[in-house]
Amino acid sequence: MYRFAIILLSAILFAFVLARPADEISAPSAPSALTTTTTPATILKQIDVTNPDGSYNNSYETSNGIKVENAGYLKKIIVPKQESSDGQVIEEHEELVLVQTGLYSYSDPEGNIITLRYIADENGFQPQGDHLPVPPV
Repeated sequence: MYRFAIILLSAILFAFVLARPADEISAPSAPSALTTTTTPATILKQIDVTNPDGSYNNSYETSNGIKVENAGYLKKIIVPKQESSDGQVIEEHEELVLVQTGLYSYSDPEGNIITLRYIADENGFQPQGDHLPVPPV
């Protein structure tokens, strides 16, 4: 019984510590700490289309220069015959996967426009952008 009470009180104390207002959290004291301003941005343009076949297209642009575009559709793939870890054989079959393509862009603190294009499909998330590191060849 006492263990339960101690665990419960510890959890409540932990929740209070995490829930304290942000202005009570100590800010970095270093003068070189990056400071940002939080100017509210407004949505200048927004498109949101969802089709009966499950495909969609959405995008938005904000007053602070952020642009986001995203499109998705369902694609049939053939999953080859395979064996599970417990020795069960899974026969070749078709599956539907969601393919998403898109991009987003924003300005970094130095004013450079950062753009990331991506595709996410049965091969995973595949980002492309000039700001991303290039693996050695």
